[in-house]
Formats: sequence, structure tokens, C-alpha cells
Amino acid sequence: MKVLREVCVIYLKRLMKKIIHTAAPRRASLVRPALILGVGLLLALLSAALTYSVPPALHGNLAGAAFFLQPTKTPQPQDLSEIGSTDGIVVMGFVIALIIIIPILLRRKSWLEPR
Repeated sequence: MKVLREVCVIYLKRLMKKIIHTAAPRRASLVRPALILGVGLLLALLSAALTYSVPPALHGNLAGAAFFLQPTKTPQPQDLSEIGSTDGIVVMGFVIALIIIIPILLRRKSWLEPR
């Protein structure tokens, strides 16, 4: 099965190279958008197929099912956070600021050099 997959991948790579490189100059500008549109459509259809769920078939006799569907209370999760605590937000703010400032400081010398 793995060999078949590798053969298919190699065939598709060669086919895509052939389509892209042998296209006429007037068609060359249409090949890439068509490929992007096709892959996007394929992903959309695949996503729709994976998220579709069939509704259950309803039969006339539901008395047996009503016995098993008894409501139960959902236990409330324990809240471990303190009201008004912003420690995590402050720490993340500092991390984001460092991610932005450190590359700027490292490249500052190259920006200041005369060209």
C-alpha cells in the first residue's frame, strides 16, 4: 500500500510539473489560480464530508429509549482562578513584547549603518 502511495505521489508531481512548465504563455497565468481554486474546493468538500452527520432515524416506538434518557446534574468544575487576577495576562504581555523587541534590537546596528 505504501509503494502504491509513493508511485501516485511521484506521478502527480510529474504531472503537475508538466502542466505548469509546458503551458502556453497565455495559459500560464491561469494555471496557478486554477490549481489553487481546485485544491481549495477539494479541501472545502472534504471538510464538509467529514463534518456531516446523519440524523438518527426516528421510529414510532420510543418508550424504551425514554427509560435510558434520564436527566442528571452536571457537576460544576472547581474554579481555581482568583477574581481580578491578571498575573497571567501581564506575563503574556511581557513575552509578546520581548518577541517583538529582541529582533528589533538585534537588527538595529545594521539599520544604523550608512549605505
